[in-house]
Amino acid sequence: MKTVQISLNSIDKVKSFVNEITKYDNDFDLVSGRYVIDAKSIMGIFSLDLSKPIDLNIHADGDLDNIMKALEPYIIK
Repeated sequence: MKTVQISLNSIDKVKSFVNEITKYDNDFDLVSGRYVIDAKSIMGIFSLDLSKPIDLNIHADGDLDNIMKALEPYIIK
């Protein structure tokens, strides 16, 4: 598992983020405070406070390099 911080501070960013990660069969969790939601759920994402960075837990082993490249626009460096 790998954890990165992401920013989803607009509706368009949320939509493109979900479209990107649904291409993968892996599990993705978003963690904000005590809430953990499925990152592939648009409704779940909108229940979070999107004004702050969110932790993304990526449950992947083999395809991690491709996933990280795809998520680059959302990752906070």
